[in-house]
Amino acid sequence: MEHKTKSIRPFIGAKDFELSRSFYRDLGFQEVVLSPQLSVFKTEEIAFYLQNAYVQDWVDNTMIFLEVNSVDSYFAELSALKLTDKYVGVRLSPIRTEQWGKECFLHDPSGILWHFGEFF
Repeated sequence: MEHKTKSIRPFIGAKDFELSRSFYRDLGFQEVVLSPQLSVFKTEEIAFYLQNAYVQDWVDNTMIFLEVNSVDSYFAELSALKLTDKYVGVRLSPIRTEQWGKECFLHDPSGILWHFGEFF
């Protein structure tokens, strides 16, 4: 089977839809409202759907890995946004170095875990 793909767009849930919309805009994504219950958030060629739906088991087990050019630079930019001060429950974890590369972690207001990573 030959794949001629253009993108992959996961669907993620939100415990508080309006709060999560604000968080992702502050994180630097551009929002396109598709309906009162669904938005797509984009940056360059990357996108994901945020929906006004919350199932705790689903959200608690959602992780997204976003590859970046420099984790060090990305972590500095994330820190400067002060998202942990602005949003209750948001956590930013320091950079970890692994065999395969480096990554840092950010939990969104609903608990979704974002991995921002750089491969060696």
